[in-house]
Amino acid sequence: MNQLSQTITSNEVADMIGKEHSKLIRDIRTYIGYLGEAKIGSSEFFIESTYKSEQNKDLPNYLLTKQGCELVSNKLTGAKGVQFTAKYVSRFNQMEENTKQQSKVATTPREQVLLALQASEETNQRVDELDTRVADLEENTVLSAGDYGYISRRINQRVSEVARGFGKLTQEQRGKLHKDINSGVKAVTGVSTRTQLRNRHYETVLDFINDWEPSTATKMQVRQMSLDLETA
Repeated sequence: MNQLSQTITSNEVADMIGKEHSKLIRDIRTYIGYLGEAKIGSSEFFIESTYKSEQNKDLPNYLLTKQGCELVSNKLTGAKGVQFTAKYVSRFNQMEENTKQQSKVATTPREQVLLALQASEETNQRVDELDTRVADLEENTVLSAGDYGYISRRINQRVSEVARGFGKLTQEQRGKLHKDINSGVKAVTGVSTRTQLRNRHYETVLDFINDWEPSTATKMQVRQMSLDLETA
């Protein structure tokens, strides 16, 4: 177990017990003196360190081990002592649990296989999630100029194909057919204008264009316009 990873800074302890950090530092140095007199290694309790102040200066502090926190708590009385003990015990228990999880080692071939499978599954899950996000991003990207241009050409081609079945048409009649096919494109994709088409719409739009026939109402309008021209 890494001793440095199982510590709490004196800054945190000062906040926990509601004490000025400078005064806690003074107390810790006193405790270190007492330990030295008894020839007890203080590094099992307190480890000298530094931290960056708000002014970006290196200032002294200490890293407290669980034993160091116990020494501090022994000097506290009443509710403050109980509350600090509860806080630091919970912190160290959590750190120990995290360390156990991180240092878990397979001791048998079966455990090694299970851990490898678990790691592989987690990796595959992350890859799948990433692939999904990438796919969603690609599908929701606005059509490229090339794809948009191809759809426009196919619409014009399909209108021309259908128009031949009506004979010679005026520009206004062709406009009716264009309006009909464009309304259909917007209906099958749920967009309000063709410029809003996304990559996910591309195949749907092409299939619609290939199968498109004007609505009965549009056909009747185009034919009526032809009759009106003949009788004019």
